[in-house]
Amino acid sequence: MSAAVKICGLTSREAVDATAAADFAGFVFYPRSPRNLAPEAAAQLASGLPRHVRRVAVLVDPDDALLQTLLARFRPDLLQLHGSETPARTAAIRQSFGLPVIKAVAVRDADDVDRARAYQDIADWLMFDAKPPRADALPGGNATSFDWALLAGRSWRRPWFLSGGLGPDNVVGAIARTRPDAVDVSSGVELHPGRKDPVRIAAFIGAVRGDSVPGTRSSAAR
Repeated sequence: MSAAVKICGLTSREAVDATAAADFAGFVFYPRSPRNLAPEAAAQLASGLPRHVRRVAVLVDPDDALLQTLLARFRPDLLQLHGSETPARTAAIRQSFGLPVIKAVAVRDADDVDRARAYQDIADWLMFDAKPPRADALPGGNATSFDWALLAGRSWRRPWFLSGGLGPDNVVGAIARTRPDAVDVSSGVELHPGRKDPVRIAAFIGAVRGDSVPGTRSSAAR
């Protein structure tokens, strides 16, 4: 089974160029994140993407003012809600702003997976990500995974992303075990938080596509 690819937390031209072979490009608008960008900076970076790569605005409990600013200055193709947005708030954002929505669900146990059912008739995509390891941790991009067996035998009325702790070395196994429609990576293709490694981006995309990518060792190891 082939899965679509989303590279998230882009902050540099080199990373954007490497993401040209992916399906989704994520730009973070959350001040606490080391990947946070101003809408104008994200728009400038995203202008270098080919048309087939969909721009995703990654947000954590956004208010309407931020959403209005993003639509005017960044013009995303999708909104990713990665906070504690309720089903009602998710539906309101989708209706008010007229864009497809990805709703991320933080997972530690089976009850967390069950919570996704409340969103599957509201969001356009679901995303299963690892629950933050600490209360003060970021909602995503923590290089942690969850027990993928929690997704075994589950079916959803919406396409879904697998996220959390993925990288070039484990994404093929993760896809084989969970059969997602798409995979999402951020910290797994970074040299350090906020700085993507184009070599690891290429390796991740190549692994998902089944391509042989030469020189896939991270430049951090050179």
